Amino acid sequence: MTTLIHGIDLFNRGCYFEAHEAWEEIWTFEQGQRRVFLQALIHLAVSFHHHACNNPSGAQRQLRKGLKKLAAYLPQCEGIDTAALYNDCVSWLDPDPPHAPPPQVRYNRD
Repeated sequence: MTTLIHGIDLFNRGCYFEAHEAWEEIWTFEQGQRRVFLQALIHLAVSFHHHACNNPSGAQRQLRKGLKKLAAYLPQCEGIDTAALYNDCVSWLDPDPPHAPPPQVRYNRD
């Protein structure tokens, strides 16, 4: 399992801090556009970690950073349905976030 996929699995299981750590392992060594893409995913993971820790201002700040970076990678990047992820995350910008579960990263392994 690649580190990218491992991070996706962690994120989808609600292990946001661990997903952030996994993606940061590969982000550190990247340059250019892939580095920014990974950073977008990291911001999203940190956002939902803050949300789980009842830190709404931190969650909103990180979510905005992640969405701003992710917008450059729509509708798909590295097998990730970035359009769906973006759209699902936008609803969490509301000061009173939805009571639905956080977004899932949809990944096409083909």
